[in-house]
Amino acid sequence: MLWDVLPSGKQPGGAPFNVAVHLHQLGLSADLISRVGDDDLGTELLEFIESKGLRTDFVQHGKTHLTGVVKANVDDANEVTYKIVQPVAWDYIQYDVALEKLVAEADMFVFGSLAARQTATRETLYRLLAHAKFKVFDVNMRPPHYSKEVVKYLLEKADLVKMNHHELAEIMAWFGEETDKPAAMQWLATRFDLQTVCVTCGADGALLWTSGQLYRAPGVSVEVKDTIGSGDAFLAALLKGWQAGQEPAEALRFACATGALVATHLGATPAFSEADVAELLAAQVA
Repeated sequence: MLWDVLPSGKQPGGAPFNVAVHLHQLGLSADLISRVGDDDLGTELLEFIESKGLRTDFVQHGKTHLTGVVKANVDDANEVTYKIVQPVAWDYIQYDVALEKLVAEADMFVFGSLAARQTATRETLYRLLAHAKFKVFDVNMRPPHYSKEVVKYLLEKADLVKMNHHELAEIMAWFGEETDKPAAMQWLATRFDLQTVCVTCGADGALLWTSGQLYRAPGVSVEVKDTIGSGDAFLAALLKGWQAGQEPAEALRFACATGALVATHLGATPAFSEADVAELLAAQVA
C-alpha cells in the first residue's frame, strides 16, 4: 500500500489495498499483506486501514525504506498516469509462516505484477502462490515496473486474471497472437490454463471469459470525478459476485456498476454499499 499524490493532495492507495477495502465494504473478510516505513506516512496509512475496518496484522514495518509514494496525474479523458517511486518499503515484504498460514486459509489470494518489481517482495509472492487455493492475478502493468518474464510466470500461476484492454493488447503482442478481444481471451485461457479471464474496457464496459463462454456487460453512464480505484472496485465486486454464486453475467454487470459508482467520487476508496450499486443499476434501466 502507498500514497497516491495528486495535484489536489495525497490519498491512500495501491491496488491490493483498494481491493481489500472494497471487498470489506461489500461484506467479505479481507486482509492486506504489505509493508510501510517507520515514518509519518506509514503511521497515517495504518490509521487509515483501521478506519476502514481492516486489520493491520499483516502489514510489516521497516526502518530501512520509506513508505511508498506514487505521483498520479489524470488527463482530460480521465486516463491516469503514474510515476512510482522506488525502492520503497513494500518492495521488501518478508516471507514468514504467518503470511503462509493466512494465504493457505484464504478463499482467494489477490496479487498484481507491481509487487514483483523488486527481488525481495517478488520472492515472497512466488513462495506464497504455492500455498494459495485460488489465485487472482490483477495484472496492473505500470511501465517500467514489469517484465514479460514475470507477467508470463504470474499468468501461469493464476486461476482468474483481470486486465484492461490496453494490457490485453500488449500481452498478445508479445506472443504475436490475435488481438480481437474475445479471441485473445480464449487464447490466453487455453495457453495458461486459466479458469477465468476478465478484460475491462473503460466506459465501454467489460468482457468475461469463463467455463468456455463469453459474457459482455456495457458501461454504466455516470458523471466521472476520479477514475483512480475504479478498476479495483470492479474486481472486488466481481469477486464478491463469484463468492456469492451469482451467474457470470450478473456478477459482471454488478462489477461494472461498482466501478462506475466509485468513479463518481474523489478518491480510490469512497464509502458505498451494495444498495448504492443496485440503485445505480436501476437508474440505468429507468
